[in-house]
Amino acid sequence: MIIPKPARLLRGPGDFTLGPAGTLRADGEARAAADLLRTLLAPATGLPLAPAGAGEEAAVELSLDPADAALGEEGYHLRVTPDGVRLRAARPAGLLHGVQTLRQLLPPEALLDRPAPEVSWRIPCLETTDVPRYPWRGVMVDVARHFQPLPFLLRTVDLLAFHKLNVLHLHLTDDQGWRMPSSAYPLLTEIGSVRARSMLGQAGSTRYDDRPHGGSYTVAELRRLVRYAAERGVTVVPEIEMPGHARAALAAYPHLGNVPGRRLDVWTDWGVCENVLGVHDEVLEFCRTVLGEVLDVFPSPYIHIGGDECPTTEWEHSPAARRRAAELGLAAPKELHGWFLGRIGEFLVERGRRPLCWAEDSSCGVPPEFTVMPWRDGDHGLAAARRGHDVVMAPHRSTYLDYPQSDAPTEPLGQAGEIVDLRAVHDNEPAPAHWEPAATARVLGTQAQLWSEFITTAEQADYLAFPRLCALADRAWNPSSDWTTDFLPALRDHGPRLHALGINRTTTPR
Repeated sequence: MIIPKPARLLRGPGDFTLGPAGTLRADGEARAAADLLRTLLAPATGLPLAPAGAGEEAAVELSLDPADAALGEEGYHLRVTPDGVRLRAARPAGLLHGVQTLRQLLPPEALLDRPAPEVSWRIPCLETTDVPRYPWRGVMVDVARHFQPLPFLLRTVDLLAFHKLNVLHLHLTDDQGWRMPSSAYPLLTEIGSVRARSMLGQAGSTRYDDRPHGGSYTVAELRRLVRYAAERGVTVVPEIEMPGHARAALAAYPHLGNVPGRRLDVWTDWGVCENVLGVHDEVLEFCRTVLGEVLDVFPSPYIHIGGDECPTTEWEHSPAARRRAAELGLAAPKELHGWFLGRIGEFLVERGRRPLCWAEDSSCGVPPEFTVMPWRDGDHGLAAARRGHDVVMAPHRSTYLDYPQSDAPTEPLGQAGEIVDLRAVHDNEPAPAHWEPAATARVLGTQAQLWSEFITTAEQADYLAFPRLCALADRAWNPSSDWTTDFLPALRDHGPRLHALGINRTTTPR
């Protein structure tokens, strides 16, 4: 069984065996998916999948039919008979998803990164027409709290693509570290990427490890990540936090803050920091310049600017901020938050991008051009959709994978207050039945969040992500997947695949 569950699948008798003499035919834009299939299968199978000659019946054939509107941007049609494999899509992304389905249909050993010479590469005969429910099926990875090197992100892309997740939301900056290089503001990474120590425990703890932590990416590394992801059907959406969650930037450039002459360090605590960007013209120029460099690296249609958890205490005490609020005719300095987002949103829209931000309540003054990610409560998404925002649902009770999976004493440290178990993730419904059709139409999809206060290694990330990420992928692709009759049996089949991919931990569903 396949994860995510295909929209429609019919089993047939027998199977097809892919052997060393098998050839592959793909023309035009289909060649990129053919190259990916060869790349992914080569380490374990050693199969060359040589191009088929003129008039030769190919073992595997990949083709594009742009006229097949029913398949949309990401759907595909796969037919396996005893004579071979035929994969068709309307757009290249559909072929890439079909390639991942083929990988799951092969024996799990096909996923190994080393030769498995004794395995017969049989594929069961079937026919499937598979189209996703939502265009946004993502995972947010926080590399600001704990930096992870490029190989970690490349592997993450592979794991997302394998589960037909198509967005890697990369949280690049926060109070505790700035990971995005800037030629205009080099101190952002020279100073802002390193903190003196890290808090041990949850927010409010008084214990620290007293070990410096740092790291940042080069432009070349980020460009490589973007290319690698695109080859696998994954879009990398960058996030640069503003106007809150910006203390790392203030440590590098103090004049961007609200208190003249103040020096701050990169924050060493977890939680919400009261230090925020100022609202003077130089700050806006800083944000526009940095985002301009971001646009040059990331072609994503969406650019995330954070936007939430922005305490306004410093603005209320700042003569410059109070003066700016008065000049703008705002009732109070706290209203500068919506004004600030509006200026940044305008900058992105003028450059053909769509601004994206977190929404932490049902009445925040987010400008109308923003797509929002409600995270505190699902009803905040309904309120945002009714106001005319496109919505990516990220409610913490079902998508925050940094929360514990159970109350077992063996569970690693996680965020306090909630348990997000496997069933909760699979029950995630981005657009509940009580939503009116107009609001439902505003929902782009959903995504999981992997905040990294308590994640320092790839193994810890795997433990938290899987198999919960399988559950999110399943429901985001196919809303009809049932927990008992569909997902749980599929997850049992999926365990050996995860093991072959180097993920050696699964949980027992509760």
